[in-house]
Amino acid sequence: MAETRLIQSRYRLLDLIGRGGMGEVWRARDESLGRQVAVKCLKPMSPQHDEDFNRIVRERFRREARVAAALQHRGVTVVHDFGEYEGVLYLVMELLDGRNLSQLLADNEQHPLPVDDIVDIAEQVADALGYTHQQGIVHRDLKPANIMRLSDGTVKICDFGIARPGHGIPVTSRLTGVGVAMGTPHYMSPEQIIGGQVDHRSDLYSLGCVLYEIATGAPPFDLEDSWGILVGHRDTQPEPPRSHRAELPGFFDRVVLDLLAKTPDERPADAHDLRRRIAVGRTGEHPSLEPTGQVPLAPPVPVPLPGRPPAAPPPPAWARRITGGLKATGTANPAPAGPSEALTRAWTTGSGTGPRPDPAQPAAHGTLAGRYELETKPSRKARAQDALSEFGRIAEARERTLGPDHTQTVAARQQMAYALGRLGRHDEAHELHAAVLVSSERAMGPEHPDTLRCRHNLAFSLSRLGRLEDSYRMARDVAAARARVLGAGHPDTLVTLYEVGYALGRLGRWTEALHTYRQVADARTRLLGADHPDTLATRYEVGISLGRLGRSADALELYRALVADRTRAGGPDDPETLRARHGLGVNLGRLGRWDEALAEAQAVCAARERVLGADHPDTLVSRREVAVALGWLSRWTEALHTYRQVADARTRLLGPGHPDTLAGRDDEAHCLEQLGRAHEAAGLYREVAALRQQRGQPPP
Repeated sequence: MAETRLIQSRYRLLDLIGRGGMGEVWRARDESLGRQVAVKCLKPMSPQHDEDFNRIVRERFRREARVAAALQHRGVTVVHDFGEYEGVLYLVMELLDGRNLSQLLADNEQHPLPVDDIVDIAEQVADALGYTHQQGIVHRDLKPANIMRLSDGTVKICDFGIARPGHGIPVTSRLTGVGVAMGTPHYMSPEQIIGGQVDHRSDLYSLGCVLYEIATGAPPFDLEDSWGILVGHRDTQPEPPRSHRAELPGFFDRVVLDLLAKTPDERPADAHDLRRRIAVGRTGEHPSLEPTGQVPLAPPVPVPLPGRPPAAPPPPAWARRITGGLKATGTANPAPAGPSEALTRAWTTGSGTGPRPDPAQPAAHGTLAGRYELETKPSRKARAQDALSEFGRIAEARERTLGPDHTQTVAARQQMAYALGRLGRHDEAHELHAAVLVSSERAMGPEHPDTLRCRHNLAFSLSRLGRLEDSYRMARDVAAARARVLGAGHPDTLVTLYEVGYALGRLGRWTEALHTYRQVADARTRLLGADHPDTLATRYEVGISLGRLGRSADALELYRALVADRTRAGGPDDPETLRARHGLGVNLGRLGRWDEALAEAQAVCAARERVLGADHPDTLVSRREVAVALGWLSRWTEALHTYRQVADARTRLLGPGHPDTLAGRDDEAHCLEQLGRAHEAAGLYREVAALRQQRGQPPP
């Protein structure tokens, strides 16, 4: 598309203003009318996607064109034209000069927007939704990235790619299949999550989530994974926005909580009712609005599973069609800057590596949230058990209907293996990963990207089983294959190369690990930019490797720079900033600069307690680091008190026999020895040894 520069002898492409995995947005000139426009182009799908997926993506693009073109309202992006040129679908829209709400939050350093702006945005979006709902259109993916605020203050709703028409535009339920996400977890209504009836009131719920975020700086359920977010929407009452920001007006607090009601009947009747409430709260006057009459309901969106009887209740949506989603304040790979960079939802894909462990926890060093690809990441064992059961039913139904080697069957079994790993059942996870790999190789070949993904995950499970040499060899081979098939700089190749570095570190081959992590860091800097979260995370691992090699001065210099970069990117209290500061403090201690190390550890511990909570694992790690520094400064009484705090918290949270708890008791006993209380120390050592023996744990 970029090579021709001219589409249908009319639209001349000028500047690329947005790019992602599914397409591109260009600033263009309409040669016929002499005006500037935005042209959204759907890229041809990769051969690795199956025919159903390609058909669905193209049909969604066409649907967006048809739906948006039928809407004529100042609060909806205007569509001028739609067509296909040389096999590429394109959509011509008005060129907007402004920023979406996600970008406005980012511009404001993730702080909430001014109260007057929030109320104005709420009123304008309510007016636009009132119009679209009257036309029988339900957006179904309302989120900050899909709401634009123009330079003149006008607010517009964008991206009707998964909008559901109530009449007039035929679609099929198959458009919800093949694993394509229907909505974004931070902003989905409870009825979307359970696969129930979705109507205009689902959009009102999503708007409530958006208003909550721009008013407080975070969505109502800002949890660590998609599973937890969805359960929050379904089961948890949100905290009032004013509990986070006292200056919000009382009427706004009530409006948002009404929008976030769990059942549609408890929400405002329609968007015009919502606009009246906002106007009355803001001015005390009832606005003059045309009566809406009966708002047409969009038909329910069934998502049947192959082989499952129609009467069976739909399984949870997160187990079938949620592929993840980013809140407004966490968008990865932002589009290049430009006047209409937020015309549509972000077309970006990430290869995030998730939060990194602390250098003072070598045993937990490999618990990397992003090392499983396509992971559901449930944060509790109960959730993992639910996921295992649900994906087991899905896999059984797909195997019965589609066969054991069908890609959808393989995908469900892959999710079962993830859940087994989360439950700590690593032997079973490894066995299932191996079986999935056999099916994938048989169905798609040994070097198909999906097969390589299976091999990557098998390497991960091997590391969890302690088979580090096997894990290293497999990860090394997968990295080479991905470099050959996808390219040396492809994100998937770098993810596996990162895994190679991890295995090398666990094997004590820190010089090689350092070289590997530096390769990944350099490639990610070129590919993603120096401030991308994945680049920063890899630099953290470089610091760990330097420290392990005794190069603490180099590590200290790296962590100082990383703290500055993390502070600029996420703020001083961001958990990743605090993680980098923790690494800095550890290396101060390694250099014998214990007064500075103690001050840094105390500051990080206080910040983590404030941000994460007193019992968060990271907070406890920092508290232990405080105790370590106190010991080195011969302040043993204070060290004993702090070590006991850590051990007591871990006993309460993890149990008395957990390895981390027992390590904490060993620390406590060591302090008693230093204080001359040898009898008490010996008794505690015996108690810890007995617990280890009961649980079959080796001595430290």
